[in-house]
Amino acid sequence: MINFQDKVSFIWSIAEVLRGPYKPEDYGKTVLPLAVLRRFDCVLESTKEEVLAKADQFSSMSEEAREPILNRISKQNFHNTSKYDFSKLLTDSDNIADNLRDYINGFSKVARDIMDHFDFDRQIDKLDQNDLLYLTIKRFSQIDLHPETVSNIEMGYVFEELIRRFNENAEAGDHYTPREVITLMTHLLFLHDDASVLTKPGLTQTLYDCAAGTGGMGSVAQDYLSSQNPTAHLEFFGQEINPESYAICKADLLIKGEDARNIRLGNTLSNDQFSREKFDYLISNPPYGVDWKSYEKPIKEEHAQQGFSGRFGPGTPRTSDGQLLFLLHLLSKMKPVTPENPQGSRLAIIMNGSPLFTGDAGSGESEIRKYVLENDLVEGIVALPNDLFYNTGISTYIWILTNNKSPLHKGKVRLVNAVDFSKKMKKSMGSKRNEITEEQINEIVRLYGDAQPHENVKIFDNEDFGYSKIIVERPLRLNFQVREARLGRVAEEKGFVNLATSKKKGDAGHFEVEEGKKLQTQILFVLRTLESDKVYKNRDEFTKVLKAAFKEADIKIGAPVLKAILVGLSEKDETADVCMKNKTEIEPDSDLRDTEVVPLKENIEDYFAREVLPHVPDAWIDETKTKIGYEIPFTRQFYKYTALRSSSEIMNEIRMLEVEISEQLKKVME
Repeated sequence: MINFQDKVSFIWSIAEVLRGPYKPEDYGKTVLPLAVLRRFDCVLESTKEEVLAKADQFSSMSEEAREPILNRISKQNFHNTSKYDFSKLLTDSDNIADNLRDYINGFSKVARDIMDHFDFDRQIDKLDQNDLLYLTIKRFSQIDLHPETVSNIEMGYVFEELIRRFNENAEAGDHYTPREVITLMTHLLFLHDDASVLTKPGLTQTLYDCAAGTGGMGSVAQDYLSSQNPTAHLEFFGQEINPESYAICKADLLIKGEDARNIRLGNTLSNDQFSREKFDYLISNPPYGVDWKSYEKPIKEEHAQQGFSGRFGPGTPRTSDGQLLFLLHLLSKMKPVTPENPQGSRLAIIMNGSPLFTGDAGSGESEIRKYVLENDLVEGIVALPNDLFYNTGISTYIWILTNNKSPLHKGKVRLVNAVDFSKKMKKSMGSKRNEITEEQINEIVRLYGDAQPHENVKIFDNEDFGYSKIIVERPLRLNFQVREARLGRVAEEKGFVNLATSKKKGDAGHFEVEEGKKLQTQILFVLRTLESDKVYKNRDEFTKVLKAAFKEADIKIGAPVLKAILVGLSEKDETADVCMKNKTEIEPDSDLRDTEVVPLKENIEDYFAREVLPHVPDAWIDETKTKIGYEIPFTRQFYKYTALRSSSEIMNEIRMLEVEISEQLKKVME
């Protein structure tokens, strides 16, 4: 087999043997654990007999005491003490199910944990009952999955392509990131680190992925750092919610000789498995647009109770999309800049367009953007080409954040438009129709690293993305008149209707309702005595007339009823006097209320005087309602106007098409 696609095709041919008892979307329940098991089998094959001999020698020891001894012999971080392997399983077809279980149970604890999370035991019975177990074991025994034959990077491709095929209808943004995208992310992640740090002999750094999947990002990042510094070690940590992906990721670390305990299972947002750890580098492609309402309680509680001492201090976004929660989670894992750690941390995360602009000023999304920009954490954002991902063709962006910007870039954010940096694939893979070439990756990295104005690069101050959302009020102006039509509106006002209602029960309630109806009749009688053609254009003046009339009739009305009468008898009138809340405060007209967005760098009063007052001289700003918001209108910054074609050009084209169609019709009719 020359490349990973050959290996994928071979394993997929095994999967198709399962057709019938298994639906295609269920192939993975059998194929993935057997692929991991076969890889384990290949890795342990050369030391198998020696391990069995030592296992017998130390059989009286506990598993915990014996494990490090046998691991040294197997030259791995795991071993197997069963007499079976894939070859020997095939020598006893009648008992293959029991023997396979014996083989799996012979693995040391960490490898057994991996197989347990595949929930493979129930598949053994199903395969055996359908006479497929022997055949699938035999087919897998024919493929060599030893790391010397299939590298860890290649094996990652194999697993991810198999899972993609098993999950053709997976949610957008879910599952796996193409390796060229990870390569680009990794280059950007390490880009501005001091060369003396990356080339330091024996360097040990940590990398964390909060949505680790099968561990592809960790593998590519480790490979990149190793290419820069062969003596360096990048220790990978990750958390994954999907048990199958978790198991594959953990198996990958185990085979590489790393600490498999660094991979943990669980929901990152509601059950942080690394609550006390900080990391040098952070990289992730969390799911897009995933609803987190089902587990919002612990997140909202952490935000309310811990504030900025927890992960979600700046706020929480709407429950329909948790992308920015993952961003906040990653930020909480950054190492602070200290004399012992002058480099701080760097973070690369892929998100769709929503986190750039969704949410008005004061919303959770805007508050999160405000936090990362005002704290100078955003170094840059790169817009990726469409149709790069297996499960979605939507627009995506790489955000690069750091808590240790270089002096030249402090207070700045670079936007890099790389939407055209791709080429069409010869054969699509799901929704993935485009790929980024190595040359294009290098050019994107160069543009990002240079951070110089360019047709594809824009440099902004952090404040350029901020704005003040002001509430513009205008005065309420009403006229008042007592006419039959307006009296009908009074009778429908809630404050008036409520006079003839009661919360009391029985006779007491009935009596209260009757008294209310009586009062309603009296009020309308008094109002009809005021009926005339006169129009009052001052509310205070008209209110005095009303109060005098009710006083003369010896009728007492409360504030809610008086308000109902005034509302019913009023109409909007631009020529009327301004209505006052009190002696000094003007009452605003909610129907005329408007908002203005003022760039943060601009003086609000200057903007208001220039843009608002010339049009509405009586307007004012309600300063108690002013909110600061942030958004990053990425697409707008790179918009290029294309002139519309002239009408004559369009007409000429239509005439040419008519001629062409006419000629085609003649051929059809002949």
